Amino acid sequence: MISRRLIAAATAAVVLGLSGQALAQANYPAKTITVVVPFAAGGPTDALARILSAKMSEKLGQQIIVDNVGGAGGTIGVAKAARAAPDGYTLAFTHMGTLAVNIALYKSLPYDSVKDFEPIGLGGTNPMVLVAKKGLPVKDFKEFAAYVKANEAKVQYGMAGIGAASHLGGLMLNSMMKVNVLEIPYRGTAPALNDLVAGQFDYMVDQAVNVLAQIKGGNIMALGVSTKKRLDVLPDVPTIDEAGLPGYEVEIWNGFFAPKGTPKAIIDKLNAVLTETLADPAISKRLAELAVVVPGKAESTPEALAATLKASIDKWVPAVRAAGVKPE
Repeated sequence: MISRRLIAAATAAVVLGLSGQALAQANYPAKTITVVVPFAAGGPTDALARILSAKMSEKLGQQIIVDNVGGAGGTIGVAKAARAAPDGYTLAFTHMGTLAVNIALYKSLPYDSVKDFEPIGLGGTNPMVLVAKKGLPVKDFKEFAAYVKANEAKVQYGMAGIGAASHLGGLMLNSMMKVNVLEIPYRGTAPALNDLVAGQFDYMVDQAVNVLAQIKGGNIMALGVSTKKRLDVLPDVPTIDEAGLPGYEVEIWNGFFAPKGTPKAIIDKLNAVLTETLADPAISKRLAELAVVVPGKAESTPEALAATLKASIDKWVPAVRAAGVKPE
């Protein structure tokens, strides 16, 4: 028979353990937080992660460092975050490509996009812009669509690599226009954009932050934006939807995630700080300069991010599989 003393000791140990967990959560964060970005430094997701993390660090009173872990379409970095201890000290800041599109691109992933993570909140959305070389004989989207259909055999579109944002934007555009044009893959946005400016291929669809300078410099033409509404930074450029391709919408969302099992109290605290950060006028102004669409409070809840992830999986996995796209 188990003695009363042994039962009392076991009960006390459980209570002390629970009290210790509660205290740790109440004191969170008590040390440096690492945010894993599964891409090389300098890209749109990395830039957004650093802007948000710096302000969140101020509000939390603890340093947040960004750890760039690139490779294999973002899968290496995302897997690292998924395997981390669920204590709130290792987070992931990633976009729809790694958690939705990669499901279709890879036969097996070292993580489950839904089961291995706790959504924290949406950090911002990068709109896309359809841009064309200056020499293309068109002046708006309708003329562009007609030109591509009439010259399908010789038209070429470029993108920054399989699974890249520019690949997804072009894939959806070509699919909805019902054209099959030659695809020119590059290893990164910079070389692709350089060749578009040089007129080496005809068009691409890339994140606004990547192409704004070349548009404003008159080096390429902007024919349409991928959002439901026009962009403040390009007010004279119509949406592709309104310009003649109803239903076209491609946006690259970025969000914070924690390993599965991270306590709700920590998720809630991080979300609250993220929400405060996004509402900060200085942050909003900085993100607007990068053409990032800042989510409202209701759009950046953990539940809203979970719904956004599900919608992206439902949209992109069938589309990518139907196109027969394989990773490089």
